[in-house]
Amino acid sequence: MTDPIRCAWCPPGDPIYVTYHDEEWGVPVKDDDRHLFEMLILEGAQAGLSWITILKRREGYRRAFDHFDVQKVARYDEDKIASLLQDPGIIRNKLKVRSAVRNAQAFIQIQAEFGAFYTYLWGFVDGQPIINHWPGLASMPANTALSDRISKDLKQRGFNFVGSTIVYAYMQAVGLVMDHTTDCFRYAELIG
Repeated sequence: MTDPIRCAWCPPGDPIYVTYHDEEWGVPVKDDDRHLFEMLILEGAQAGLSWITILKRREGYRRAFDHFDVQKVARYDEDKIASLLQDPGIIRNKLKVRSAVRNAQAFIQIQAEFGAFYTYLWGFVDGQPIINHWPGLASMPANTALSDRISKDLKQRGFNFVGSTIVYAYMQAVGLVMDHTTDCFRYAELIG
């Protein structure tokens, strides 16, 4: 049996990428602030790196960041940050580690204001994913006017490592936009 056609960014035969592509990427994440926080931190950690670099360290991140318990991460002190910077299971970039703590604190503020982070996030798309119909990767944008707007709002709320390109990748990851290309088997499954 041959493998189904997937988005061109997903290398055939790489089980980490295939599982992420087939089961997670583009699937709307609602009612799960922990997962939304995880993906926000991972997308920020990916800045300047390949996504596979982060996916291969995902379990290391989960262990190091208390399984993305936002309340715990928001309370990390200098000793915890110093220990994270020694952890080979994550990207040991001081700015990115500090950003995770800062973003956790800002994330909690949004939860307090909106009742849940997903309520805030999905409010940008009126609760419905944007379904795109890209014939290939070349037609897919790196950012959009909406990712610009979300990025600007997050920055005003104290987040960092949330530039428009990172935010667009985040939107794809958590299903605010469905960007599987039209030749990908997941496209038909997710628009149905």
